[in-house]
Amino acid sequence: MQPTFVLIPGSHAAGRCFTALQRELAVRGHRNLAVDLPGHGTAGFSAAYQAQDLATFAAEPSAMAGITHADNVAHVIDLVRRVREHGPVILVGHSRGGFTVTSVANAVPDLLARTVYVSAWCCVTGTAADYLATPAFRAPGTGPIPVDDPKRLGAVRMNWRTTDPAHLAALKRAWTTTGTDAEVVAFLSALDPDESRDAGTDLVDPAAWGRIPHTYVRLTEDASMPLALQDHFIEEADALTPDDPFDVHSLPVGHIDPLLHPTGLAEILAGTADYSEGAR
Repeated sequence: MQPTFVLIPGSHAAGRCFTALQRELAVRGHRNLAVDLPGHGTAGFSAAYQAQDLATFAAEPSAMAGITHADNVAHVIDLVRRVREHGPVILVGHSRGGFTVTSVANAVPDLLARTVYVSAWCCVTGTAADYLATPAFRAPGTGPIPVDDPKRLGAVRMNWRTTDPAHLAALKRAWTTTGTDAEVVAFLSALDPDESRDAGTDLVDPAAWGRIPHTYVRLTEDASMPLALQDHFIEEADALTPDDPFDVHSLPVGHIDPLLHPTGLAEILAGTADYSEGAR
């Protein structure tokens, strides 16, 4: 029975960030569903944001305020249950989406045929804050800067419609090695301005998460999620579940490149479907 890929986006992203990847999967005959996590799809969009009335935009209440990691997990579990009625589920997370993948896998391992982390967070021995303090994390330099105090807004708010050449150039360096200026601007225009402040604190549970085959797609030129940190996740997870190590693949690209030019990632995912068919 053919699996369905359930795609979990990263920070400030909604399901629409997977449009190109969904197209590549579809032409290969693979069912897939891109998820809008709670509050996403419209979060932060307003007339002030559209018009770049920055003073009003910075002060507006956030639809993401109060939305938690637990809300994300409950939402995805509900979707996974519905999709599982039609066949096996492969849960795929990009970047921040890895937090949700891990928590869902911990909670409902019997509903998943495989998990896939694409340069994604996979916390094994500590929280995100702990990993950010390790030598494996290297800050990418000037990148996104919140437009107002996240504590006041109850969310992290970014102005992705900036026209500052230096800021745009810094984002491009942090996110892509293959994207054009136009592709980066188009990607930015699809991001939600607001993101939840809560990424959760769940760690890999070897008794649940460890029962599910898992794949890690390393992005070797990623300046946003350093390769050393990606490898740190893999090494720690493999040490925790030595009888079920990560199936590891590598792509020589930056953080958002598999979303801009998804052929390589689609081929890897198609391969996971080939040996997940009939599972669970």
